[in-house]
Amino acid sequence: MIKVFLFLVIGLLNFTNYALSSEFIIESLKKGGNIIFIRHAIAPGNGDPENINLRDCTTQRNLNEEGIKQSIIIGNFFKDNNIEIDKILTSEWCRCKDTAKFAFGNFKTFSALNSFYDEKFANNEDKQIQELDTFIKGWDSNKNLVLITHYVVISAMLNIGVASGEIVVADKKLNILGSITTN
Repeated sequence: MIKVFLFLVIGLLNFTNYALSSEFIIESLKKGGNIIFIRHAIAPGNGDPENINLRDCTTQRNLNEEGIKQSIIIGNFFKDNNIEIDKILTSEWCRCKDTAKFAFGNFKTFSALNSFYDEKFANNEDKQIQELDTFIKGWDSNKNLVLITHYVVISAMLNIGVASGEIVVADKKLNILGSITTN
């Protein structure tokens, strides 16, 4: 009986902390001026085929139906909470562009957000991270900046791991304010 009671109390505390955390993140987003990293929505598998061509989505790992639904949920989160966005930038990979398309509609690609996971692109990491860091330092807006990218880019910039479709909110100095999962 005591174990059940403790389990319920701990569960309630975790739910309360989660609710307070989500509330804090939403309020921070409404204030604006944040950097929002979003890992592309669900695209089953790992990496990309050896014949990957960034101009041909059939040569890439792409969103499945669940990933498309997740992208729509991401977009609805921003709409439902009246979160203002300055720019939406995305990797040139189709799964990132499709996440942006289904979530927000309008976006621009930015090569600094491209994946460097596969050996074919690994040599780009330092250049991309430096370019992305320079861009963020020069970005100035009272609205939020959305960056739709890959696990490796978010990990390199923020030193954290993220799930597909996860939204990570950071301030302009890249201090993490919190994250929201959408699956």
